[in-house]
Amino acid sequence: MDAAFIERVKRQVEHQRERKAPPDDFPRFAPIPGGRYTDPDFLALEDAGLWKRSWLYACHTDELPEQGSYFLFRKTGSPILIVRGKDDRIRAFYNTCRHRGGPLVKEQCGKTRGGFVCGYHGWTYDLEGKLINLRDRRDFVDLDLGQHRLVSVRCERLGNWIFVNEDPDAEPLLDSLGPIPSHLEQFDLDSVRHVHSASYDVACNVKVLLDAFLEVYHLKSIHKDTVDRFLDHRGTDIILWPKGHSLMITPNRREGWVDPGTVGMAEFPSVTELPQRFNLSYNLYPNLVTPVAPTGMPFLVFWPVTGNTMRIDCHWFAPDWGDKERDPLWETRIANFERILYEDTQFAPQIQESVESPGFKGISLNYQERRLYHWHEELDRRIGASAIDPALRVKPCLGAFVEPA
Repeated sequence: MDAAFIERVKRQVEHQRERKAPPDDFPRFAPIPGGRYTDPDFLALEDAGLWKRSWLYACHTDELPEQGSYFLFRKTGSPILIVRGKDDRIRAFYNTCRHRGGPLVKEQCGKTRGGFVCGYHGWTYDLEGKLINLRDRRDFVDLDLGQHRLVSVRCERLGNWIFVNEDPDAEPLLDSLGPIPSHLEQFDLDSVRHVHSASYDVACNVKVLLDAFLEVYHLKSIHKDTVDRFLDHRGTDIILWPKGHSLMITPNRREGWVDPGTVGMAEFPSVTELPQRFNLSYNLYPNLVTPVAPTGMPFLVFWPVTGNTMRIDCHWFAPDWGDKERDPLWETRIANFERILYEDTQFAPQIQESVESPGFKGISLNYQERRLYHWHEELDRRIGASAIDPALRVKPCLGAFVEPA
């Protein structure tokens, strides 16, 4: 994040505060068809075209602290085993024995000394996924152990954050994220620590809740006694990037305001001016939203469970605290955030009930909500517009407003 970008953002925030209308050349959005939230055929296309073919946050290196540590990731419907090898490299495999599909591990996380043994028939694999032993080898005709490795899953890192992608032909993680890695460098990504994780089940389609975290248009209604007291939504600037990624920058109402819940907490030493003065919220497409701050940040990760239920995972990260105890202020900070999260989720089941009614025809978005439209345009690109019912497609219109990566 260079000085020119910082100055540009400050000018744009002032412009947003003073403007009387959207830019003259900004398009009028066609409504986003309501069936994109409820139609079973569309949701099946979304599942195949998005969740199995995207880079998805899986875990933090703190959750794989030693050689042989493993973590079982199930969010896409496929059991993916993430493991730290004897060479300290982190790899991922399907948790699927090559004999008859038995699981290698059943626990969410743990540690193995030297490898994994299928509990069904005893086939044994090392930490690199190689088949190294099996019971009654004499009964197999010409069995080539080298052809029976565990099936790998793409697994790459952004600093200490681990992502997986089930598409073997996907471009590298850092390339796919465009400018976001360079923006996040100021948070010392190779030393950032995992603080806390929690999950919350919500009775709505995953997009119903994700939409709320891509805009600040709702602050005065939903967060009038919390977030709206210190953020000025009318000054919000939005940057759209290729491949669905985006950044939302919202100024504080008062210059120099600091979240009282973070006073005294350690800060990343290399953090720049923007996170000090503004609320910066990145969307790493498709489902990760992170509002970064000098003292740390949550990863809010949105997962579909069924067509009308979802789960939000909230992972907190902080500057490295070394060998000391974690700052006790984190307990209060997390509790304060959970209150805000409740405000965002409180109406979600009722919204889901409404979107399933005949009264829901579609979503009419405004200029402030353009991140939502950008998100849907990218979804159609990933699915392939030709595969989508014409009545459920989104008309591309934001190309001129998407900045080069």
